[in-house]
Amino acid sequence: MKLVECVPNFSEGRRPEVITAIRDAIAAVDGVSVLDVSSDASHNRSVITFVAPTDTAVDAAFAGIKVAAERIDLSKHTGEHPRIGATDVVPFIPLEGSTMEDCIALARALGERVGRELKIPVYLYEAAAATLERQNPPPARSRSARGRFSSRTTSTSVPHRTFRSPRASPRPCADPPAASST
Repeated sequence: MKLVECVPNFSEGRRPEVITAIRDAIAAVDGVSVLDVSSDASHNRSVITFVAPTDTAVDAAFAGIKVAAERIDLSKHTGEHPRIGATDVVPFIPLEGSTMEDCIALARALGERVGRELKIPVYLYEAAAATLERQNPPPARSRSARGRFSSRTTSTSVPHRTFRSPRASPRPCADPPAASST
């Protein structure tokens, strides 16, 4: 069995009922083991760490993103941590039997599903980036640089309401969904 770790970050660290709902949605997917829920009130952010087989990891991450989109209103959000959405990042990390290529496929599948079903724009970056410029740092522009990744994780960023940090402003993927949940 191929396993991945997923560490989605949600823009909620003060309302336990919302954090629990997100955690429960993730945990309800078959084969998922939630390892940790870490919340910080001053940053108003929670990180939920789970492990799942590659065939259910996208379902679990999607379930958490869906609940976050329904219950987190960034127009009322305050906190010390810059955020881009109700769900900020969703890193996938290869574990037992899985590879970085598996994680890239998961990030891209999750991004496509979130855009299609929830109508939320998605940014793919790091190893899952649709373009070389979205990798961090961008690799040299040579044929030999293609396929090499500087990160051990691959991420999808899922904004619910747009907030752009002046330090790190991701660019949208080439084909963002037509409608956005705002």
